[in-house]
Amino acid sequence: MDCSGFQLFWWSIKLVGLLVALLVARGVLWLVNLLWVAPRFDPLRNLPGPDASAFHSHFCSVNDPDITPELYHEWTSKLFGKTFRYHGYGRHDYRLMSFDLRVVSHVLTSPVYQKPWQTRAYLGRLLGRGVFNMEGAEHKALRKLIGPAFTAQAVKGMSSIFLQKAEELRDRWDALVSANGSSTATFDVAHWISRTTFDIFGLSGFDYHFNALHDESEEVYSAYRRMFNISDKATHLRVLKQLYLPIVERIWPDRDDKITQQCLKTIRDCGTGLIQAKRETYMNEKSDDKDILSLLIKSNLSTEPSNRLSDTELLDQLSSFLFAGSDTTALAITWCLHILSHHPEIQSRLRAELLSSPTPDTVTSSKRNSICSVSSTSSVMQADTIDALPYLDAVVRETLRVSPPVHGTVRVATVDDLIPVSSPVVLRNGKIIHENEYIRIKKGSFVHIPVEGLNMSEEIWGPDARQFNPDRWTSLPAGATPPSFPGLANLMSFSFGRASCPGYRFALLEAKVVIATLVTQFVFSPVEGIEIGKYNSVVTRPFVRDRLDSEGFQLPLRISKHTD
Repeated sequence: MDCSGFQLFWWSIKLVGLLVALLVARGVLWLVNLLWVAPRFDPLRNLPGPDASAFHSHFCSVNDPDITPELYHEWTSKLFGKTFRYHGYGRHDYRLMSFDLRVVSHVLTSPVYQKPWQTRAYLGRLLGRGVFNMEGAEHKALRKLIGPAFTAQAVKGMSSIFLQKAEELRDRWDALVSANGSSTATFDVAHWISRTTFDIFGLSGFDYHFNALHDESEEVYSAYRRMFNISDKATHLRVLKQLYLPIVERIWPDRDDKITQQCLKTIRDCGTGLIQAKRETYMNEKSDDKDILSLLIKSNLSTEPSNRLSDTELLDQLSSFLFAGSDTTALAITWCLHILSHHPEIQSRLRAELLSSPTPDTVTSSKRNSICSVSSTSSVMQADTIDALPYLDAVVRETLRVSPPVHGTVRVATVDDLIPVSSPVVLRNGKIIHENEYIRIKKGSFVHIPVEGLNMSEEIWGPDARQFNPDRWTSLPAGATPPSFPGLANLMSFSFGRASCPGYRFALLEAKVVIATLVTQFVFSPVEGIEIGKYNSVVTRPFVRDRLDSEGFQLPLRISKHTD
């Protein structure tokens, strides 16, 4: 190598070394700022809250529905008050949590607060860019577009599907009990309810027959279940890899990555075909179909061309609706049956109300005379009858209160902000933030909305807040005032504000129809010798303690035929 070549080589080495040194220095500065500098100037630092060691996290505590009812009670009533901070990924990571409804209302209604990019990326990986992971003007426009699909009239138009599938489930269970050679059998109700709500949303959402109640081999149903089974069991490290190193999944996919991609392709291929067929039918025949996809296509075609959704965007909405409209409602019904099995007096009272309420056409058989039977009369009239039953309504709402399908949610501040409080906050230095004053929060800070905690707050619901008591809905405490949804009275299960659930009417009526159909036919009891726990993944699923790793999510119940 001549002298000039050697010098060039030497300067190249120096340049590479300098770049590496700069990167290392930048990394060290970032780490020092993250762990020591930024926390010292974080306004949440002065709030009351639990302490932790350098890298201790409170995530396991605040996200575990098995312990949070007691934990939240202790933190709010005995230690910190309504508004406090806890530690996220370590002592440096301050996160705000509040049981003050003024704080919660400000966060959920202000455009300053959005779902974190991590949440949107995780959901987007499985569901695409649906309404549940969009923000800003895009989210607002999409809410307006999908609104017609979830009006009270549109939901009632789907009630015949609810009734049909509820009766199919009833008949399957009746056959299972009879096949057992007695009037009693034990099986996993969570699995069966999930199959039912999947069928219901297939028909009401896309006019598509999954037939999951009769055969679980249908390819889209199978793909969806395999994909979310993998997601539900994902380790924390796996989720971090998917969020922060997605290139690893693309370049070196493991077995679960490959299965997920295959499932997504199956779902998208089917969905694309459904959208094209529905659009052609509407354009050629001006179809009067009432399924959600048809209503979405009509609404989409009636908007300005520049605001219309592409087929991919329409498909993303359907994937989101399928998840929210199937899994969350299935869990609400499942938890309701579980709770009723532990409260036989409430179950009997509900059954008496159902059996004493005739269908509009009043048939002769006592079984067929109950409102849970599909008759020749208008299914809308039947749905109205079911929806109006006061004790059934109270049981469903109380179930959603104490066992919400979604345990909590998170928002992130996109700019520095002042959050108003309605209850005093005693800071660590002894100073007090009084009513109508403000908490300062910096850009990038996370706010945890404890859905389950607010649903069982004694400040709102009274001293028996952690008890299942449907009668509370006939005489609500003074603190339980309606937020966005009339009559839902601080029930956080559907959230409220900009990100409230657009399909809450759909979920409530579907749950009522299925529960009414099952409770008139069967008596539910706990299975002796097992204990049911709650596991929080994207949603709160049931499992048998000490069997989660070997048997997965399930909720077995002892089911007997009801005799007059």
